[in-house]
Amino acid sequence: MIKEQIKDGLWKQNAGLVQLLGLCPTLAVTVNITNGFALGVATIFVMMLSNISISPIRNYVPESARVPIFILVIAGLVTIVDLSINALSKPLYDALGIFIPLIVTNCIVLARVEAFASKNTTLPSLYDGFFMGLGLTFVLIILGAVREIVGNGTLFQNVHFLIGDKYEFLTIQLFDSSDGFLLAALPPGAFIALSALILFLNLVNQKR
Repeated sequence: MIKEQIKDGLWKQNAGLVQLLGLCPTLAVTVNITNGFALGVATIFVMMLSNISISPIRNYVPESARVPIFILVIAGLVTIVDLSINALSKPLYDALGIFIPLIVTNCIVLARVEAFASKNTTLPSLYDGFFMGLGLTFVLIILGAVREIVGNGTLFQNVHFLIGDKYEFLTIQLFDSSDGFLLAALPPGAFIALSALILFLNLVNQKR
């Protein structure tokens, strides 16, 4: 079963490329790799914790109150992640802005809780949350890398927000930012890059 969950999360049901869930943070945050990676990891934690929190109580939640209870659990977990990021890295917290709290309303999290965790035991639900979140994180990282390189001529910009100021030297300047393609750094560029990734996935699926 875990092999099928890996395939679903990373490819067949990839949240960002196939289900097209959570497009708002996907398009808004991915101006560089650092932001995409950080939001992806935060989403993985929330999805895993939400799934393993909901799964054990799935048989005790009234049908009429399922969605409010699920959202309440997700909101509590997002608050923990939000405060943790604020405590560990204030610059990263400021860079991600409102999109950390918005994980509460992210369709990816609620969809997996509703579709999988509420119908399966704890361990499979844990795997589902992890691999679905990991698939989305890969999309965020790829989008962030493409937009950062094309738009700003850099790679790993602001990586020191994650690992400390002494690692600021890890940022790679590929070419002068004034020579970058501004559209790539703007929301329309995110749409174009995401469309290219979806096209690639569909072409590979058709060839297979």
